[in-house]
Amino acid sequence: MTLDLGLGAHSGDGRGELPGGSGGGLPEGWAWATLGELCEVNPRSFEDEPGDDDLISQVPMAAVEAETGRINASTHVRYGDLKNKSLTRFQEDDVLFAKITPCMENGKIAVARGLLDGRALGSTEFHVLRSHGAVLSEYLMHYLLQRDVRVNAEQNMSGAVGQRRVPRPYLESLEVPVPPLAEQRRIVAEIEQQINHIEAGEEALKVSFQKIDEFRKSVICSAIPDPLPDDWEEVTVGEAGKVDLGRQRHPSWHSGPEMKPYLRVANVFEDRIDTSDVKEMDFSNTEDKYTLKEGDVLLNEGQSPHLLGRPAIYHGEPEGAAFQNTLIRFRPSLRITSEWALLVFRRHMHTGRFMKESRITTNIAHLSAARLKTVEFPFPPEGTQESIVKQVRRQLEEADRMEAELRGVTKGSADLRAALLNAAFTGALVPQDPADEPASVLLDRIRAERVTAKKAPRKRAPRKPRSAPPGQEELPQ
Repeated sequence: MTLDLGLGAHSGDGRGELPGGSGGGLPEGWAWATLGELCEVNPRSFEDEPGDDDLISQVPMAAVEAETGRINASTHVRYGDLKNKSLTRFQEDDVLFAKITPCMENGKIAVARGLLDGRALGSTEFHVLRSHGAVLSEYLMHYLLQRDVRVNAEQNMSGAVGQRRVPRPYLESLEVPVPPLAEQRRIVAEIEQQINHIEAGEEALKVSFQKIDEFRKSVICSAIPDPLPDDWEEVTVGEAGKVDLGRQRHPSWHSGPEMKPYLRVANVFEDRIDTSDVKEMDFSNTEDKYTLKEGDVLLNEGQSPHLLGRPAIYHGEPEGAAFQNTLIRFRPSLRITSEWALLVFRRHMHTGRFMKESRITTNIAHLSAARLKTVEFPFPPEGTQESIVKQVRRQLEEADRMEAELRGVTKGSADLRAALLNAAFTGALVPQDPADEPASVLLDRIRAERVTAKKAPRKRAPRKPRSAPPGQEELPQ
């Protein structure tokens, strides 16, 4: 996936990098301005107030996509039902900027488009930017979507952990490079054309990732034939090894004389144990009942239905670990290898076999140790076990290699976006036209118009006549 960013004709022209503030050089005809100068930040009202019975759009935070600038305004509400709620008012062409973590870092920034009757109520966690006319909404949106801009905004957040927000004063003081209006239009058109190419490539990558995932499942599910060969046996899981449920957590065991690490659902992924967040609990008087041995297979007792029974082998890390009752431990008999048991359990998970033994509580599927014991467990002679496991491992390693290559391309796609936006806002994406009105002239004119508008006396709306008491209405003339 290659893009022509038009950099060749402009490299080495000495233009500043972004975000550079007023200290960075700008192309001829460009000017620096703060967001507070360019926009009304968080306007309190619509330019045209709806009536109570008017339908308008409702846009929660979930309706704004991350990093794409797309917005879903298809939900409509009666204005009178929500006008007294603490919601943010905005209208067509306003720029929405998510101010709360992690939405801001994720790039929930968009131009309000497709609003019913041009108006909407949305999340209180949006800053709203309404241009005074010197900057296009799309230009501003793409500028704010830059990774560097968002990183800088994150460093200036205030508030408690988990509730940190970008302050309004910071946003108002943020400096933006402003090209002539005609050049902004050319920049926006080129950005959107190039992003269409990038997104087409990203969509192809998604399809490729899905195919690799399907390939993995196919390898696992087809490794064990159905029906079984004559020299294979089929027993139950309970006959193939020892099945145990882990220890239940209890507040009184948060400290004690025999603290040790324990694994839980959050640590056990398919064919992988994540030890980045391992908790401890007191295991006094348990006689090593819950201590893991290398080769034990751990399965999720409770999970999303399609992930129920997700298994991984314990390879001794963390050392001396135990396990919680959200996990089931399978310790294979001498005739069965841990790798074979892992393959059987992965197959049962992907074919939905574990789901047949589950019970559902609040959207979580549970697989009891007693039910797991009754599930069929096919196994071939030991030499055949090793042969099949090696073949499956080779195929899965090839899938991992292909996925790693795709992830490299995905990173390249993100880098392309960053390079595209950097070129756009340093004047290197499209050619300048000396005939364009300089941004400084337009900014000065808008500033003057705003000063004049502030000095002009406000026209008061005529008061509505009070209704007369019953029986004292005015007679018709």
